[in-house]
Amino acid sequence: MEIESTPHKHLTGMAMRARRYFERKFPVTRLNFLGILGIGTILFLLAAACIGPVLAPFDPYVQDLSVRLSPPGAVYYLGTDELGRDILSRLLYGARVTLLIVVLVVVISGPIGILLGCSSGYVGGWADVFLMRLTDAFLAFPRLVLALALAAALGPGLENAILAIALTSWPVYARVARAEALLVRDSDYVSMVKLQGASSWRIIFIHVLPMCLPSACVRITLDMAGIILTAAGLGFLGLGANPPSSEWGAMIASGHPYIFDQWWLVTMPGLAILAVSLGFNLVGDALRDMFDPRI
Repeated sequence: MEIESTPHKHLTGMAMRARRYFERKFPVTRLNFLGILGIGTILFLLAAACIGPVLAPFDPYVQDLSVRLSPPGAVYYLGTDELGRDILSRLLYGARVTLLIVVLVVVISGPIGILLGCSSGYVGGWADVFLMRLTDAFLAFPRLVLALALAAALGPGLENAILAIALTSWPVYARVARAEALLVRDSDYVSMVKLQGASSWRIIFIHVLPMCLPSACVRITLDMAGIILTAAGLGFLGLGANPPSSEWGAMIASGHPYIFDQWWLVTMPGLAILAVSLGFNLVGDALRDMFDPRI
């Protein structure tokens, strides 16, 4: 029996070593099932945004009052709205708007928050105190309330909604980056670089910033669900994309008077928002477990 079990143990040991090797070389292999499910949801959103016009069975902006408020069926798979527009087609086109909002908000607020947080944590002093009190002022208000106030001041429109959400998103990233910078600035290798005569900006960009990116990227990924929900909230209140845009929050706003009798007008875009937000949360949790378990 011992002779027969030896090859099995040997193969098991080889399999474990191979698994550890691939996990070390390719961290993506450590993703769990929920992380893979989240990636699949995001890939579906990307596909819907890229090839939505090809997949859409109808023009999302064409009105046909003869089929208004039609329930889901063989012709209109997800039903029609109060103006006779196909809901499935509008959801596919609305994926573009949702993806555009997420990408632009991250592109605007991500670099600003990370750079300010790294600089504040490394430099310290009055600059650090000022930035932290500024972030405290932003974080004292719920994001949706603050974004609503900014969007109301800027006026309705997709561009103003994106700007309002971006202005309320950067403080969280600055906090995360600052916390990492405080840990890095007193490390031995940073002290050695200082002794070599490197400038503060060189140290920040070359040595501090790369150490802050993993935690910041995890936080940004987790925050994408909040961005989608905030954008949907602004769209629901009429401060997002203008009609006849197929933004998901605006679709819920136009369909909520019919929620009791024609439930699909609100349920379908609501499920789309839920699925995409959950997908980003699952990916963020998987990245947190993979790169930065401390968060």
